[in-house]
Amino acid sequence: MRISAHDLAWSVGGISIVRDISLEIASGEFIGIIGPNGSGKSTLLSMLAGLRRPDGGAVTIDDVALATLSRRALAQKLAFVEQQAETTERMTARQVVELGRTPYLGPLSPWAAHDDAMVRNALENVDMADKAGRFWHSLSGGERQRLHIARALAQEPRLLLLDEPTNHLDIGHQIGLLDLVRRQGLTVIAALHDLNHAAMFCDRIAVLDRGRLVAIGTPADVLTPDCIRAVFGVEAAVSADEVGRCHIRFLPPSHPIKDRHDNQNRFPDDSRLPAAERSGAGRDLRGEDAQSWGEGNDGVRARLSRT
Repeated sequence: MRISAHDLAWSVGGISIVRDISLEIASGEFIGIIGPNGSGKSTLLSMLAGLRRPDGGAVTIDDVALATLSRRALAQKLAFVEQQAETTERMTARQVVELGRTPYLGPLSPWAAHDDAMVRNALENVDMADKAGRFWHSLSGGERQRLHIARALAQEPRLLLLDEPTNHLDIGHQIGLLDLVRRQGLTVIAALHDLNHAAMFCDRIAVLDRGRLVAIGTPADVLTPDCIRAVFGVEAAVSADEVGRCHIRFLPPSHPIKDRHDNQNRFPDDSRLPAAERSGAGRDLRGEDAQSWGEGNDGVRARLSRT
């Protein structure tokens, strides 16, 4: 599934967060989005997912305007794993993953064996099958993150958006989950903080800085010492392994670290925005985001009340 962004822009309180970003992402491509805190990664993803209406520009999926798709149709194409998603409900791990099947359920399409199989496979893929009966609030941050990935996979999307998907995970699960996502054959767009992860798994990397797209290309083309210095303000040595993948080794600073941009002029990250403007802040697991939960709470209740 192809996705395109055309001159996307978004601002809040007179402050530009994303400025005139255009992207063309091919079917089956794994794109990494990197950049400093506050560079606009989460905001860009939320616009690509249809959660946030851009102030300017548009998003298309296979040449169809995203804004014209129904919530159910969008949820059957696209899944989004946000940084934060919580619930006050007393739900088990399996019930959380079952939410991924909501876009396919309805009066004429009740829960079936295929739905059970998709949920079971998703739990097994993220190494959570043995915890399927555990309640959400008894799970660690890393276990919850793995369930978010499982819920997205159970949704059977063709396009997967991930916002810092390795948060809270140990190194083994970080590598394992990114490898799992890579092997699904989906179109993937992932905001990543670890540049070596981006180099290892991404076909191309888009670099954001202060709301603008400043570079895009293969890891070897983009992850250069000059680019890393200019965007992140750190020194790095970059080498290639035997198959040509680049590896970044960061060098200790030779002087006290200063923000390379005056803090007064930095574009704020979502954590500093008003609560209503944050992408994903406080969003409930059963909320009404089409790509996350299909038809929202009504669909969830229909699923939970099946016989």
